[in-house]
Amino acid sequence: MTGSWEARYAAEFFGTLILVLLGNGAVANAFLKNTTGNDDPGLANGGWLLVASGYGLGVMLPAMMFGSISGNHLNPAITIGQAVIGIFPWAHVAPYLIWQFLGAIAGQCLILALYWPHYRQTTDNEAVLGTFATSDHANSQLNGFVTEMVGTAVLIFGAMGLYRGMFFHQNIDIANIGVGLLIAAMVISLGGPIGPALNPARDLGPRLVHALLPVPNKGSSHWEYSWVPVVAPIVGAVIGIWIYKIFFGL
Repeated sequence: MTGSWEARYAAEFFGTLILVLLGNGAVANAFLKNTTGNDDPGLANGGWLLVASGYGLGVMLPAMMFGSISGNHLNPAITIGQAVIGIFPWAHVAPYLIWQFLGAIAGQCLILALYWPHYRQTTDNEAVLGTFATSDHANSQLNGFVTEMVGTAVLIFGAMGLYRGMFFHQNIDIANIGVGLLIAAMVISLGGPIGPALNPARDLGPRLVHALLPVPNKGSSHWEYSWVPVVAPIVGAVIGIWIYKIFFGL
């Protein structure tokens, strides 16, 4: 990382904004009524590949833009995991988390503004919530926790390998593409039970927007589930980065 700490905070803000804008924007295009990606609420036309592509590009493009400035965390679980392992200073964890959450909130507000007519046409409360945050489709918080924890552990383990692997030392952008593809694969493979979030800011920030703003046709924000996509990714990130350190070092 080469930027000043102020530049790093700004990079985390704008990077997380782009992540949410492209990722949740793809969900809005797939879920909301009468969008170009879907004629009816759900995934009948846009498909899960549309959503996976949005999140994959939403991570890959900010990585290319801001990776050399802030390290492109865009995810409180990554920031906390790196601090626990000793490769990120604890003194800057709170500012990183604050700017990540603010970026997620700003990105979701843009989605709400851009898709406002389609929110008004979509009467399915769960489809509306799905464009903001994850939910417990399996009716099991335990299943949600395990899915988020394992998914984030695999994500962090894979990202560590891509960025620190010998094949990508001379070309970091190839690693950035790899991380984008990894995110897309995670959404495709683990998206069935819960979403998934894999990122506390990506879920909690937009969930706050859903709860506080007058979103058309919104139902419950499902706060009873909201702790899962916050706590589980943090636990998973710590596990993933520790496993990588034990076997391959840092």
